Amino acid sequence: MSSSLRSIYPWIRSPLVACSPMLRISQPALAVAVSHAGGLGFVAGGYDTDELALNMKNAVGLLRGLDPPVPTQTGVLPIGIGFVLWGCDLERSVQVIQQFVPAAVWLFAAPSNEQYALWASRIRDATQSRTQIWIQVAGVKEGLDVVRAAQPDVLVAQGNDAGGHGMKRSASVISLVPELRDSLDAHGFGRTTVLAAGGIVDGRGAAAALVLGADGVVMGTRFLASHEAVVAKGYQQELLRAEDGGVSTVRSRLFDRVKETNGWPDDYDGRAFVNRTFLDAQNGMPVEQNISLHKQEVAHGDTDGGVKARTIRYAGTGVGLIHDVVPAAEIVNTVAAEVEMSLAKAIKKLNAA
Repeated sequence: MSSSLRSIYPWIRSPLVACSPMLRISQPALAVAVSHAGGLGFVAGGYDTDELALNMKNAVGLLRGLDPPVPTQTGVLPIGIGFVLWGCDLERSVQVIQQFVPAAVWLFAAPSNEQYALWASRIRDATQSRTQIWIQVAGVKEGLDVVRAAQPDVLVAQGNDAGGHGMKRSASVISLVPELRDSLDAHGFGRTTVLAAGGIVDGRGAAAALVLGADGVVMGTRFLASHEAVVAKGYQQELLRAEDGGVSTVRSRLFDRVKETNGWPDDYDGRAFVNRTFLDAQNGMPVEQNISLHKQEVAHGDTDGGVKARTIRYAGTGVGLIHDVVPAAEIVNTVAAEVEMSLAKAIKKLNAA
């Protein structure tokens, strides 16, 4: 892990494990639990900031009640906020950021790099540069362009295995991370921190990401199966049942059409479980009928999911490696321990060869 990360986030352990700002799921309890365990948790601001100030106020209350407290810089909250830029109001978002001064702000899905630059500038001005700027990218050229435009402190390199939203076209972290790292170094941006995201659910994946050149990892799907995640029990049961994540999940623009979240830029789609909604669309069902049937099932509340269900549930390809629902702190601690064991095992194999 980069020494600069520890100096900026003095509470984190090595390697850094961050929880992604999953819309309506990554709320104060999850963000605070991850940071208290030595990671970095994010509250999801998403693309609608109506409840963000209240969520941050609740997070402050949770942080004040911790024993021991999370060591941090004076006046900086040891959690982050994530924003989906195509739908966010800059002025309202900056007001919340200025009020609470989070340790990091994660920017994603901007309509243009100029928007990333504008948001980064406004956030730095509002917090006297105490808040770090994280920007999610999915390609080498995209990463370089973003660094040139907005000078982020951290690039989150999201591979194609990731659940939820991301670029339609991207590599897995196994090629994205080292190529991005090499390219940043070659173009004079070697000080930019790179975190790997996409398909990482345990310490083996995290160890691989570190060897590839990442400074830490981000996980989303694994934290869906945590006690603190604001997620339906049926969703969690589907996560535990899932196998062969590259087959049981699929990337598609269909999911946003059916959920009628139509603001996403054209080059984004989402990875979710294969279910009746997707299969019926493949077999020619009109999207209007699919929307209606999806709404009917969602209105009935929580379901156990599965291929016969219609409710859209996002998950990454690593889902088959998730076998239990545990506290978020246990996930952070287990990943850290597994990283050490995995690297030691790899060295032992190398020496025995």
